[in-house]
Amino acid sequence: MSTERANGSGTKNGTVEDVANFARRAGQLAGWAARTGFDLTRKLPGVDTAERGIRTVERQLLTELRRRLDEVDDPYHAALTAASAMNRARLDGEPVEATVTLVPARDNHVEPLRAAMAELLNHSIGFGRERAREYLYAIILRQLTPDEARILSALSDGSPFPAVDVVERNGLGGSGRVVLRNASTVGKTAGVSLTDQVPGYLTRLIGLGLVDLDEEVPSLETQYEILLTDETVREAEQLVKRAKFIRRTVHISRLGARFWQACDPSLG
Repeated sequence: MSTERANGSGTKNGTVEDVANFARRAGQLAGWAARTGFDLTRKLPGVDTAERGIRTVERQLLTELRRRLDEVDDPYHAALTAASAMNRARLDGEPVEATVTLVPARDNHVEPLRAAMAELLNHSIGFGRERAREYLYAIILRQLTPDEARILSALSDGSPFPAVDVVERNGLGGSGRVVLRNASTVGKTAGVSLTDQVPGYLTRLIGLGLVDLDEEVPSLETQYEILLTDETVREAEQLVKRAKFIRRTVHISRLGARFWQACDPSLG
């Protein structure tokens, strides 16, 4: 449905399993702090210092997690290190020989992009479904911003949220250029830091396959009206002479739900 209104994203430190276990530990600490920290500060003397200590440890854990995600199973990184030998061990301990042989350039220098592709192809030799899934989730996780993680958390129960595109209405009553895509109330509900970036966050999450767009839900009429008063939407409306609002909804996708189940810091 649309309405119109006239305007005046290495092998050095272990395997993917190491990262998954580390992420679970970090998530459990973060979840515990979020569930208990604020209540404790109201009840016990001196807990402000303890809370600051918890937050410091949490930041250190998250920093370490980011570092490991940057190194573990990053094909480009692995291709540039000695640890990226073209042999892989199977679960039974037997080596798996690489099937992709990288031919050096004439100057005997290995081109990083070609080496990275060879690394990916050789990684796939001994991968089962679980390893492949963990690899995929690790790659997705390292691409998310904190605000995007908040949005995914808000969507994780499957509830739909209103979304609108702001497009220019042409002379024939149709739609012209899109001036804003995927504006939504989910950002404010999630408590993101950069509310003006919510359309971009959702576009990225949709591109990663974690969030789906769907048809308008009439029962969300009040929320649509609130969304049309959002500052980002109003600014986009000012960019065209006559604006048309195309209403949709956003909700977590099947991949997004499975990804969240694997990464949810409140579980484990």
